[in-house]
Amino acid sequence: MFLEKDNNGGTRSGWIEVVCGSMFSGKTEELIRRLNRARIAKQKVEVFKPAVDTRYDKEDVVSHDASKSASTPVENAMQILFYAEDFEVVGIDEAQFFGPELVNVCNELAKQGKRVIVAGLDMDYLGKPFGPIPQLLASAEYVTKVHAICMRCGNLANYSHRTIKDDNLVVIGETEAYEPLCRQCFTKARGESK
Repeated sequence: MFLEKDNNGGTRSGWIEVVCGSMFSGKTEELIRRLNRARIAKQKVEVFKPAVDTRYDKEDVVSHDASKSASTPVENAMQILFYAEDFEVVGIDEAQFFGPELVNVCNELAKQGKRVIVAGLDMDYLGKPFGPIPQLLASAEYVTKVHAICMRCGNLANYSHRTIKDDNLVVIGETEAYEPLCRQCFTKARGESK
């Protein structure tokens, strides 16, 4: 944890929390829950999301269960530093869509004494580490991995299997394009789609 002097002469500590997992695992729901608790504690909270994510709403962060939180869409991670200056708690949703600069941004915010809560996919549709999440996992003080339920066998799922033909790394979609699968079903599905 980083320590910075607060306005009363005391120290204020900052840290990074990462909530990761597959699609449909409750990452955004958990992010919203933590942000709401910080608001109850009368902390100044702001949440950011990549402007490219307009699935449910252009501005709000919305979970699959329709929980929502007002947010500020940004084009890149560096904008978060500018907009987060006056906040104590900073939430970042869909973090995998930001570039590698997100790691430096999160560490800088934590050095400023802010609590940084990041939610994102830890693996892409190929089952490989996704975007800045692996580096954030390494530098975070707290890591929570959440799981979905495998749509084929009912076991815990931690893979996001793409069900449509598209070789682009980023394809923003929902149940029409992805299904959560366990390791065994994901391996089998990947073999079938080759």
